[in-house]
Amino acid sequence: MYSVGKKKFNDQPFPYHHELELEVSTLTNLGVGLGRVTVGEGKWVVMVPFTLPGERVKVRVYRNHKNFTEADLISVLTPSPHRINPVCPLFGRCGGCQYQHLTYAEQLKWKRQQVEEVLKFMVGIEFAVAPVIASPKEFGYRSKITPHFSALPRRNDGSSIKARGAEGAGAAAEAAYPIGFLKQSSRFDLVDVPQCPIATPEINTHLTGVRAKTLQRLTAGEYKRDATLLIRHALEGVTTDYDAIITEEIAQPAPAKPLRLHFLARDFFQNNPFILPAFTGYVREQAAASGAKFLVDAYCGSGLFALSCAPAFEKVTGVELSVTSIKFATENAVANGITNATFQASDAAQIFAGLTYPAADTVVIIDPPRKGCDELFLGQLFEFGPRAVVYVSCDPATQMRDLKGFLAAGYHLAAVQPFDLFPQTRHLECVITLVKGKAPAQ
Repeated sequence: MYSVGKKKFNDQPFPYHHELELEVSTLTNLGVGLGRVTVGEGKWVVMVPFTLPGERVKVRVYRNHKNFTEADLISVLTPSPHRINPVCPLFGRCGGCQYQHLTYAEQLKWKRQQVEEVLKFMVGIEFAVAPVIASPKEFGYRSKITPHFSALPRRNDGSSIKARGAEGAGAAAEAAYPIGFLKQSSRFDLVDVPQCPIATPEINTHLTGVRAKTLQRLTAGEYKRDATLLIRHALEGVTTDYDAIITEEIAQPAPAKPLRLHFLARDFFQNNPFILPAFTGYVREQAAASGAKFLVDAYCGSGLFALSCAPAFEKVTGVELSVTSIKFATENAVANGITNATFQASDAAQIFAGLTYPAADTVVIIDPPRKGCDELFLGQLFEFGPRAVVYVSCDPATQMRDLKGFLAAGYHLAAVQPFDLFPQTRHLECVITLVKGKAPAQ
């Protein structure tokens, strides 16, 4: 080992910045190309971002792990027929997108395959995953972005400059104070992002002024700590106020009127409004197909799924830890003329307390955070024992981890449907339907 910066570099099996050629065989669920090279008598895995299956590439090693190596792409020797020119000039430097060099049809194909692989290797089952539902917009779809910045100016190498006042204005100031997103393969360094092609045009129009004002304040030394901006596009327009009450509108099946939901700009809400009608419609169809009369939305937020699904059920209850979210959900039900939905704030240890619905006639929708469901929640859910569960997740890995618990608790997997809420990135939403009892014979 020898030093690279402040860290010791592990030089096995390759020295630092060693160059080699390899063929990429697949993509990981992180959107990274994976290839193998011969080391000794075996094959060694090398991970290379921004490469595609079938490509022969030249790479430069920057980190060796116990079981694999990470390398930067130097050049593509034999390109994939599915490789295209990225729209964003920052692609490859900004860590926000992983797939702008891949045709959209192939992005959908790989996302479906990755769900199948997670099912196979994490759960140990092979299941027919439905084709990914595409986003109506491949670019210009994100209704919220959160650019970051450092209170201290940065040198070209990304390190902080403690003294202010010598940065000047214009391009020099922008270089010293990047306002944007994390750099590829970095947890700290930022890439300056003047425009973001996956954000809505309205956000990008607003971004120019927000950046100018923020840069002015930065160079004047008004910020004492690093911070994050919020730029959110809703029905009212674009806002940067975290506490603004905003509105999202979701089309509903005819003859129903569009559903309008109010919530705080800082609250969680799906950031691709263009796919929401198909997304919420599918969740409603799966929940209703269970034949249950009652619905419980166990992570209801401001009421997206509970209120979208309400017309298909006799009674609906939304449950949420946040009292503020319950307030908005209740108000949203009244504003939309929905009378069969009620909402309650529940303690994490008693999430289903007070429910009077018979479990055998109830379906539960869950849409937990990226980390998935904790054991306390799953234990309460399994004890309640609903007829069916529709599980929405932004991370198939934690979803499949939880799926093992459902299978052990006597549920079977009935459907797996991915949705591409995040084109050009490795991220996706996956909806799985679980039904209590054994799967019907094929």
